[in-house]
Amino acid sequence: MSTRIALTRYLVEKQRVDGHIPSQLRLLLEVVARACKSISHAVNKGALGGVLGSAGSENVQGEVQKKLDIIANEVLIDANEWGGHLAAMASEEMDAIHVVPNRYPKGEYLLLFDPLDGSSNIEVNVSIGTIFSVLKMPEGDRGVEEADFLQPGRCQVAAGYCVYGPQTTLVLTVGDGVAMFTLDREQGSFVLTEDNVRIPEDTKEFAINMSNMRHWDEPVKRYIDECLQGKEGPRGKDFNMRWVASMVADVHRIMTRGGIFMYPWDKREPQKPGKLRLLYEANPMGWLIEQAGGAATNGHQRILDVQPRQLHERVSVILGSRNEVERVTAYHQEAAAVSA
Repeated sequence: MSTRIALTRYLVEKQRVDGHIPSQLRLLLEVVARACKSISHAVNKGALGGVLGSAGSENVQGEVQKKLDIIANEVLIDANEWGGHLAAMASEEMDAIHVVPNRYPKGEYLLLFDPLDGSSNIEVNVSIGTIFSVLKMPEGDRGVEEADFLQPGRCQVAAGYCVYGPQTTLVLTVGDGVAMFTLDREQGSFVLTEDNVRIPEDTKEFAINMSNMRHWDEPVKRYIDECLQGKEGPRGKDFNMRWVASMVADVHRIMTRGGIFMYPWDKREPQKPGKLRLLYEANPMGWLIEQAGGAATNGHQRILDVQPRQLHERVSVILGSRNEVERVTAYHQEAAAVSA
């Protein structure tokens, strides 16, 4: 780009020229971006910063926490609680919501985040990231409670992720398309590197954990089997498989070149509707994918239409290039109709 547009300028123009976002939301997104820069710095230090390894604790889902999980969570809370833009926050790493303390002014927004997605990859130096979502407080609300966060994904007013890889890249939507920003470490600012990101409708690449194949439902087995048959099969083309085991890295690849990502329901824990968290992962990623021209479903319905029932609800996720997502979803619907 001939003119370097920093994140602040981009957001100011969204507010002032396009009228897409109010000033308080702009300021909130700038604070989140600064927090992501701090997390990026901690991630980049790695062993030199003494931040690698297990913290010796578990989160609310019973998963072992890494030191960086806790550090990233604290960075996001400390950066956001005093600015006056938020009423409360919710995190994948916390059991309950974090209400802004009374000593600080309260705003009209709610912030939800997965502070460090893909943390199992920290020690092996593979891309990890932060995922975030912003909701508005319900109208006429008296105080903040957990139920205020239980809004379907279509109610989001902003969503994004920051991937900490060879570059630190922030990907953002405020409801009018997707923009990518790369962190210029010399200047200390995020710079717009791609606007109006679009995902190809077709793809020859899928991302799924193949080790779970024996546990999949039949529609997923059918789809993957067709992909693996390649040119000789019903799809008439060869597919590649990619799997980073870090949702933010897998989704970023789809954002840059297309593909389909699947973390479906399986038979290991049939009572759970899926593995990924609806509020902290599926909703923000689903909205970003849709804003870039892709699709996101749980196999049966649009993810953004799923009504959350609890803070840490899980969901099956199928997202990416529209035509492939619609194919897998159709297979699920066909199977449901037969069994009905």
